[in-house]
Amino acid sequence: MTEYHLPPTLEQYELSITGWLHEMAHGNPVFEAIDRGEPGDSAEPRWYVRLKSEEKGHLTIWFTLGQRTLRYEVYVLPAPPENAAQVYETVLRRNEKLVGAHFAIGVEDAIFLRGGRAVEAVPNPAGLRAAYRAVMGRGE
Repeated sequence: MTEYHLPPTLEQYELSITGWLHEMAHGNPVFEAIDRGEPGDSAEPRWYVRLKSEEKGHLTIWFTLGQRTLRYEVYVLPAPPENAAQVYETVLRRNEKLVGAHFAIGVEDAIFLRGGRAVEAVPNPAGLRAAYRAVMGRGE
């Protein structure tokens, strides 16, 4: 990733995202942890946000900051052991109704919910809150 970026810089976006995540977590019992990837784990800055979940006990949202986008990803379920074609068809059809997010087949054929926002939305708390609501299934 190159360092070319007009103000605000990627470092300023990183600070903004870190601040926003900690602001959202403060006093919010749903948040369990906010961590960063180790330097060298990824070429792009990443955050791992662990939330309490009634269905699974917890879930993790990965936020990744690129030059132009803030991407987010949530693991939904492992590769279906049976009726895989039907499961994949179901999530593909659900993509039609989603705005700002989509289901995707990822590592080991697991299903993920992924989305992104333009990096310009990062300093705008409303843009980040929209990403949070999309991941949490609360709509826009």
